[in-house]
Amino acid sequence: MNNHEELIKQWLKDNRARGTRFLQILVQENSTRGNESSAQAVIIEKCRQLGLNLDIWEIDRDELKEHEAFCCDRQSFEGNPNVVAVLKGTGGGKSIILNGHIDVVPVGDEKNWEHDPFSGHIECGKLYGRGSTDMKGGTAALIMAVEAIIATGIKLKGDIIFQSVIEEESGGAGTLAAVLRGYRADGAIIPEPTGMKIFPKQQGSMWFRITVKGRAAHGGTRYEGISAIEKAVLVIQKLQQLEKNRNIKITDPLFNSIPIPIPINIGKINSGEWPSSVPDLAVIEGRMGVSPEETISAAQGEMAAVLDELNQQDDWFREHPLGIEWFGGRWLPGNLEVDHPLMKTLSESFVEIKGEKPVIEASPWGTDGGILSNVGNTPVVVFGPGITATAHDANEHILLEDLFAASKIIALTLLKWCEVSE
Repeated sequence: MNNHEELIKQWLKDNRARGTRFLQILVQENSTRGNESSAQAVIIEKCRQLGLNLDIWEIDRDELKEHEAFCCDRQSFEGNPNVVAVLKGTGGGKSIILNGHIDVVPVGDEKNWEHDPFSGHIECGKLYGRGSTDMKGGTAALIMAVEAIIATGIKLKGDIIFQSVIEEESGGAGTLAAVLRGYRADGAIIPEPTGMKIFPKQQGSMWFRITVKGRAAHGGTRYEGISAIEKAVLVIQKLQQLEKNRNIKITDPLFNSIPIPIPINIGKINSGEWPSSVPDLAVIEGRMGVSPEETISAAQGEMAAVLDELNQQDDWFREHPLGIEWFGGRWLPGNLEVDHPLMKTLSESFVEIKGEKPVIEASPWGTDGGILSNVGNTPVVVFGPGITATAHDANEHILLEDLFAASKIIALTLLKWCEVSE
């Protein structure tokens, strides 16, 4: 390990408390959807202190809405900016995007939390709070890595483009806005909570709504009606079979430890208004996984074909066809070669810090990486601290040791990827 790497490691070791405090402050700011501004203010102030070139702007929905990758039901982004901060290189090296999202999901029932969801409570080497794992911990690791390079006086050839974006949890409008603003690079790291695994491939996903029609009748003479609920059961059975058929085709070894690589999840069903009535409408809403190797439209086509088949086979559906609508969140899949130079660089840095080879898998969920790679033509690796199982759950937390290790691994990756300017 060379002198620059030793300097970085020592600085990060000496400044653990600084990194912990920064994450704690970030977690203490509630940045649920529509409330991102206060947490972004913390990011902006930190980037100003580091002397980075800042670009702060509010997303213009009208500029994005016609883009095929735009999928967002939020009508206004006013008061909640995107933030990009650049550490300019001396020239000649490869550039990198460090992409973190500032938005967090709602806390759910606060009774299920042992501490206030925005406390940033620290206990037994863990920091608790909504967003600690998903993914303010990852963002803190990025900031620590960049600060270590600046504080030690190391100059890099390539640019570091740090991004703190909004709207990841709802489909990626923040990252799309950054790409369309011109931010692209030779590589990108997204520190989502991978549990320190490395994900070169990410599952895509999208939400769907299927409308099932029935015919109302009195419950006492239910045979005079057609139950939309019973018809919805047929639809669900078809979707379960489709899920099975789609997953049989997944042979990539990176999915070996994932029981259902591209699930079709039924998340919501609405039907019926009265126990003694036959319901005449059922609405099924869910999420469809998309494999790294396929397109959104191809996956949509497979589901549409299954519903069309049901419309042809069933006498009732032939006269009252099923309707499908794609709405709400949508995440593009991401697919990077396992032997890509960025993968090699990150893996080498991992071995140097952890003393063992990293676990390389496919992501079980979508990220903004699909937008960076498919729209921005930027190779993406997803790697970060944070516990996948606690993301979106009550008592979300992060292991601080993982935060510190990730910051070292990312910092060494930046030295190698962007190259030190002697």
